[in-house]
Amino acid sequence: MNLLLDTHAFLWYVLADPRLKEAARGAIDDIGNGVWISPVSYWEMAIKVSMGKYRLRREFQEFFEYNLAVNRFDLLPIDIQHAAELSRLPFHHRDPFDRMLAAQAIVEGATLVSSDRAFDEYSLSRLW
Repeated sequence: MNLLLDTHAFLWYVLADPRLKEAARGAIDDIGNGVWISPVSYWEMAIKVSMGKYRLRREFQEFFEYNLAVNRFDLLPIDIQHAAELSRLPFHHRDPFDRMLAAQAIVEGATLVSSDRAFDEYSLSRLW
């Protein structure tokens, strides 16, 4: 199974935050699953760090590069198919970052790891 992590799922996993549900943590830990991070997540994080909403213990670039490498996460680039799917999505979710995550999950047939129930309105699999 391929997993696409929502930004908070990525953060809660790498920070060992107890808000990440055990089912989600177990799926991420399962070496049989591929785990993807979208550029949407580091874009969203960069904005929130610059606004002072999040503070990281490492420099931003080092934080992401380290956590991608140590946790065997792969980047899922945004391509034209993802943007095309996004253009067809109904507005069940207003957040532009989350809408792109939904589009990527649908196109790739990935399970989206997120606590956000708004994703359930889309034709995708969500794990929490």
